[in-house]
Amino acid sequence: MTPRSFDEFFAASAGVAGALIGLLFVAISVAHDRLTSDYAHQLRAAAALTSFLNAFVVALFSIIPGVGLRGPAFVVGLSGLLFIAGSLLSIARVRRAQQVALRDTVFLMGLLVVFALQLVFALQLISDARNRGAARGIAILVVVCFIIGIARAWELIGGPSISFANEVLAVFRPRDQHGPSEE
Repeated sequence: MTPRSFDEFFAASAGVAGALIGLLFVAISVAHDRLTSDYAHQLRAAAALTSFLNAFVVALFSIIPGVGLRGPAFVVGLSGLLFIAGSLLSIARVRRAQQVALRDTVFLMGLLVVFALQLVFALQLISDARNRGAARGIAILVVVCFIIGIARAWELIGGPSISFANEVLAVFRPRDQHGPSEE
């Protein structure tokens, strides 16, 4: 059983996840040409959808009376790990023909941690249904899935990638790699 104090959070999360999945489908339709020709975009779209679906399924099942978090969090976490395994095998296969960005693999590793933690929390709830710490952990992972999915969707549509690390590295790159000089 999901502790009652989490009901509102999971109800709101189900709505958020549903809206984000809808927006992801819009982003996919806008980026359709890139998706059909670029493996990295396909991987980003699949990772975003997996993140959002995880949050959506966990949130929806958690608010069904008598169902709760335990089983759904375990099944979806296991499904997520299988997605990661399949994606890593796919990267190994595709890497021979195309270059795959390190950040795509790092994002998958982040998802691996999320799904592994979800399994741990689900197992804790299976052994003690009143474990509020495990329920809180799953709730936090729902939020993390939103963040990961949004980040992947942002990359999918070609949003700018401005970060402190990128800007510091840009300062130290040779001038001809910056583009036209400012003279």
